[in-house]
Order: sequence, then C-alpha cells, then structure tokens
Amino acid sequence: MIESSPALHHDIKPDRALGRRDIRTLTLAALGGALEFYDFVVFVFFAIPLSHLFFPPDTAPWLAQLQVFGIFAAGYLARPLGGVVMAHYGDKRGRKKMFTLSVFLMAVPTLAIGLLPVYAQIGMLAPLLLLLLRVVQGIAVGGEVPGAWVFVAEHVPARRVGFACASLTSGLTVGIVIGSLVAAAINRGMTPAAVLDWGWRLPFLAGGLFGFLAVWLRRWLSETPVFEAMHARKELASGLPLRLVFERHLPSVLLSMLVTWMLTAAILVIILMTPSLVQSVFHIAPARAFLGNNLASFALALGCLGYGWLADRIGFARALLFGAVGLLACSYALYFDLRAGAAHFLVLYALAGFAVGVVGVVPALMVVAFPPAVRFSGLSFSYNIAYALFGGITPPLIGLLVKRFGVLAPAHYVAFAALIGIAVAAWSLAARRVEQTTLSAG
Repeated sequence: MIESSPALHHDIKPDRALGRRDIRTLTLAALGGALEFYDFVVFVFFAIPLSHLFFPPDTAPWLAQLQVFGIFAAGYLARPLGGVVMAHYGDKRGRKKMFTLSVFLMAVPTLAIGLLPVYAQIGMLAPLLLLLLRVVQGIAVGGEVPGAWVFVAEHVPARRVGFACASLTSGLTVGIVIGSLVAAAINRGMTPAAVLDWGWRLPFLAGGLFGFLAVWLRRWLSETPVFEAMHARKELASGLPLRLVFERHLPSVLLSMLVTWMLTAAILVIILMTPSLVQSVFHIAPARAFLGNNLASFALALGCLGYGWLADRIGFARALLFGAVGLLACSYALYFDLRAGAAHFLVLYALAGFAVGVVGVVPALMVVAFPPAVRFSGLSFSYNIAYALFGGITPPLIGLLVKRFGVLAPAHYVAFAALIGIAVAAWSLAARRVEQTTLSAG
C-alpha cells in the first residue's frame, strides 16, 4: 500500500534533523536537476516559433502548433526506455553512476537542437531530426527524475523523506522557472522576426552548456548509504529487479501510476502549456503570458517545499488529499477568469502554480512504496510508463479538446486528474486504518 510508515521500505536510521551533509546533497542534486529539467522543458516555451520554422509555411497555424506539441510529447513516450534501463543498473550497480549519466545524455541533444537547420534549409529532414533529438532527451529524463528522487530519499533520515523528495522536485521546477525567464527575456528583448531568425536557438545552446555544468556538479555527490549498506550485506536484487516488482508489488505500481497521472496533468497543462494556450486561445500578449508563468513557476517551487514539509507531519495521503482539492479549485479559478477577460490572470496563475506544488508529495509516496532492492526499478517503471502514456497524449489532446469543447477544456482535464489523486488518497487512508486495526487486534 502507498500510505505507510516511511520506515517500512526505508533503510532503518535514527530519526534526526537534516545535517550539513544532507543539505549539501539536496542542494547539489536539486541544482543539477534544475539545469537538466530546464533542458527538457524549454522546448515547450518556444512551441510557437518552432511551429513556424520546422514545418511547411502553408501549414495551418493550429496544425503546426499541434505538430510541435506532438514532438514535445515524443520525449515523454521515450522515457520508459531510459527509465527501465537506467533503473536496472541503478538497482544493481549504484544510484550515483546513473544519476550522472542521465544528465550527460540530456546535455548533448539540447545543444544539438540549438544547432539544427530548419525546414527552409533541409525540408522534412528538419522536423525528423528535431523528433530524434527530442527522443534522446526523453531517454535521459526517464532515468533522471526517478533516480534523483531515490538518490535524495536514501540520503536523508526516514522521517524527512517527504521534504527531501519535495526539495528535489522544487529544484526541478526551478528549471521550469529558468526556462520561463529565458523565454520572457528573449520575447521582451528581441523582435518577433529576430526570434524566428536566430533568437530561438539561444536557450538550447545555453541549455547544453548548463547540462555539462550539471555533470561536473554531480562529481561531488557520494553513493547513497542505503545502496552501500545493501551492497555490503549482499542484499542487492538477484536477476531482474523489474521482474520482482511485477511479482510482488503490483498494487504499488498501480497507485504510483495513478498519482503520476495527476502530477502529469498539473505540470503539463498548468505550468508548461498554459503560456502558449493563453496566447493562442485567449489572445494575451506574450510578455504578460510569460510573466504569469514566471510567477506560477516560482510559486510552484515554494508549493513543493510546503507540501513536502506538510507530508512529513500529517502523512503523505492526507497531504495529497488536501493538495488535490486545492489543485482542482485553483485550476477552475484560473480558467474561468481567463474566459471572463483575464482581469486577475497574474494573481490566479500564481495561486494555481502554488496548488500544483502538491506534486511534491507524489515522489515520497512512490519511494516508500517499494523496498530498497527494487526501489529504483519499481518507481521508474511506474512513473515513466504513466508519464509516457499521459504525458504523451496530453499536449495534442488538450489542443483537440480546446478546439472541440471550448476554452475550459484544460481546467476540466486537470480537475479530472485531481479527482484521481483524491481517490488514491482516500483509498490509502482507508487501507491504513484497516492495517492499524488489524495490528491492534493481533
């Protein structure tokens, strides 16, 4: 079950406050993750210029943008491959090696995207190369995100897992903030013609350099104490760790996939897609759209920390329940205001961003759901398969839903995913009560 004592599937350690070494590990891991996540998400902030540059000029604007969102989604479809392979070796050979490899695999294609020729130069080969590089990015992030959560969770005391995982998630969202700031600066400081000519390349070239910096930063991290202890006691999984996950931990896989659906909807729709949607659907100026996204992304980073702190104090399921309700309410508030004229767009976008911070609870739920010997494989498979499925269909689906059902379609989709989070939290709380009753009766 998901909601259990954090010590249930964690190496036994005395409860203590976070020490200097813990803070250093969290800081370096979060900073490296921020740089890598910037590389992955900056693509979506330039969806509009990319739609003009990488497809035939006579393509309808809505179709070209839909095609770019499809290429963006391809990165999510590639995540399971990287996640399964890196998780296998992470459970067998160590967390740190895969933690470093993933960021290197992200830096190379990001730099290459910034150097790509466009459709006017090489025709249909341009979108095909863009798709290929996006797939490599997906493979890299498939190992990065679950590996990072496992890495930080196994470095801290058992009663600090919620805050540790949320801190890393907050660091990843800082990558979104950086991407949003870069996009806002480019759109504010350059003419639309200059952005189409060469300005769009700058964030990708910078992202490649950021990625190599993250590789260097991770040299200073040490292997997790949990993995070192398993290695010393010869308790590493024999055979295929993923096979053990299927044989013994399918309920944890299912619930992990469901909460990942909520995470996917919140991040993709509210944070990543809304800047483009408010421009194309609600006709908000790019500068105001990206200012709102900066505020929302910053609020998201704070929200992750707040929900992580809350999860360690009231339990992961209760924090998830509280946060999912807030996500549902704030998503509707934002999109109803947009439909009415966007008078309160900046304030409500920031509030919605903070509500998305409930995603900071999700990794802690998944980390404690699997025992250490198969933790990386179980978490990575569940998270990446769900993200590939729901992340892959969400961008093009939202585009089609807006065209078919109207401007509130994004809010309806996020609300549905939030209801799934509420159901998971309620089930976990009920299962926990049954377990406590059984233990008391015994």
